[in-house]
Amino acid sequence: MLRYEGGIWRPPSEARSLILQATVGCSHNACIFCVSYKNKKYRVRGAANVKSDLDSLPQDYKRMVRRVFLADGNALAMTTNDLIDTLDVVKSELPYLERVGVYGYAKDVRDKSLGDLIKLKDAGLGIVYLGLETGDDALLRWCQKGVNSQENIAASKKIREAGIPLSLTVILGLGGLENSERHAKATAEVLNKIDPEYIGALTLMTPPGTRISEMVQNGEFEPMDPMDILKELKTLVENLDLSSCVFRTNHASNYLPIRGTLNRDKEDILKVLSSVLETEDSSSLRPSYLRGL
Repeated sequence: MLRYEGGIWRPPSEARSLILQATVGCSHNACIFCVSYKNKKYRVRGAANVKSDLDSLPQDYKRMVRRVFLADGNALAMTTNDLIDTLDVVKSELPYLERVGVYGYAKDVRDKSLGDLIKLKDAGLGIVYLGLETGDDALLRWCQKGVNSQENIAASKKIREAGIPLSLTVILGLGGLENSERHAKATAEVLNKIDPEYIGALTLMTPPGTRISEMVQNGEFEPMDPMDILKELKTLVENLDLSSCVFRTNHASNYLPIRGTLNRDKEDILKVLSSVLETEDSSSLRPSYLRGL
């Protein structure tokens, strides 16, 4: 039986993946919008514990596994050798494995050389999910992300240079209505400089236990309404100029699930957004009670 410590979170695209907890918690764990790892102290479980978890699985099941996601918040914070050892265990135990994914954080990428990342790719690391959140430095400071846009760009480019596919996450509504246009345009600018393979847009949630929830309760921050969120999304897409990037808003937090490849499907995506905004037809949106982390 797999042993998980606390709640486990994974990207939407890893819904059918086997989740193995290589680390516990998040090495940063300070973002004002994140509740996922607040009750966990970051530590490495490592290859031995992952091997023990895999040993508990039936062989028939292990032969069916094609994808693995290494939790928790940013397994890329492991030392290169520890992560390679873990990847080696996973490959040895899962004969038909096709891809291993992890969450990453720009500071953890900064602390690894390009050579380290290439070694990780060669060891089987198949995708890194990195939380960009916004391209606006003032908002990055405000939400206590711990890095600036240039650090996010440098980390992302290093991952791409190593040949590891990159999926970036941005948060719609992060700056509130007052900063909406600035947030969208600055985020598009940073994304254009990186030109990743994947972008996932989430909508800001304010779950209890987070600093931003306290700010909402105190009247210090007002979340945007659905139509304003879609306006921000439209501004973001209008300003994106990408080579061939799969763009999704399929996270449970979003009001309107959209998927396309940019720039190829840019006009089609904008038509969908414009249609909803022009009619203000809320019937096409996901109801608030169905939205969640």
